[in-house]
Amino acid sequence: MGTPHISSTREIIPDWIDYNGHMNMAFYNVLFDEAADEFYPLIGIGADYAKTRQLTTYTAEFHICYLRELHLGAKVQVHSWILDYDAKRFHSFQEIHHEDGWVAATGEALALHIDMTGPRVAPMPDDIFGGFSAFAEAHKPDTWPERAGRAIGLKRK
Repeated sequence: MGTPHISSTREIIPDWIDYNGHMNMAFYNVLFDEAADEFYPLIGIGADYAKTRQLTTYTAEFHICYLRELHLGAKVQVHSWILDYDAKRFHSFQEIHHEDGWVAATGEALALHIDMTGPRVAPMPDDIFGGFSAFAEAHKPDTWPERAGRAIGLKRK
């Protein structure tokens, strides 16, 4: 599926385990978010960007598909791709990979580039957009992921 950005390895900790004995749904989102925090500085839109330039990103929408349970002590990495982008927004896709190779969950996001003085949606400055574009082209899938763009709803006959 193309070359993803691969996060550092994380271990599932006791605080993330719910009363069903597996990782609580909220912490899948934590893993996806922390993986993005690892690659954002590589493209110039990390925490320093917000502090020094008063520009950042906000998540407009996030969709998780839970595929397999994660349990205490499991080691995982998050694979991230950029599906599409323009100067004001980007569409990303992520997978949580268990150390044994299977995918535990997928996450899909639409993020907006924000001028914090508004706050309002604004285009990325040229220097940032250039770096973002290079990253996106290096980390795009070869084909559209099967789970990307899914809608939630009950199918009726």
